[in-house]
Amino acid sequence: MLLKKAITLIFLFTSISYALLAQSDDKAVKILSKVSENYKNLNGFTGLFEYSYSTEDEGLIQTNTGNVTVKGDKYRLTLNDQEIYNNGKTVWTLIKSSKYKEVTINNVEDDADELTPSNVYNIYKKGYISKITGSSEINGVAAHEILLSSEKSNARFKKIKLYVDKVKNEILAWEIKDDVGGTFKYTFKELNPNVQIVDDYFVFKASENQDVEVIDLR
Repeated sequence: MLLKKAITLIFLFTSISYALLAQSDDKAVKILSKVSENYKNLNGFTGLFEYSYSTEDEGLIQTNTGNVTVKGDKYRLTLNDQEIYNNGKTVWTLIKSSKYKEVTINNVEDDADELTPSNVYNIYKKGYISKITGSSEINGVAAHEILLSSEKSNARFKKIKLYVDKVKNEILAWEIKDDVGGTFKYTFKELNPNVQIVDDYFVFKASENQDVEVIDLR
């Protein structure tokens, strides 16, 4: 009986200790709450960003630029060879190459692990522990470095680092590590806040793209 009680106490102590260790930094949460509130108050925004991929062994492997437009849970993302339309209910992924053009249509799924241009401002609320890890400069702007660590061992993104403008409480950049040691980094080069955007902008129109093959997976 004593052994059973001892084991129970050890387990309880371990659980409490883990809970104490696995708590978000209050300052980090306050900063991210301001970021989220700022985002919710916008009508919408557009931005030009640079994205890159690097590894510890090979350094910078690839870099490119893209454009994004966001309004609430809607977004339109333009990259080098693809464009993604998301109106909050349906997502169209348009692939463009020299040989073919096709668009795949899916329903939007409520995936808490998915990181999109419209939820990066709120992802910290969905099973992540937030910690301030330091400061840095992004394009000459002083930024907080805030590390989000997933509470779930099977999460798609175990660690996400956000760079937040210390004055404006805007996300300037974010980094995601993949499962082979590579790092994706997205950095805003231009940001136009509070832009009026019609909802129709987030819908792919097949009637205006007759040369695109449509693959409907809904």
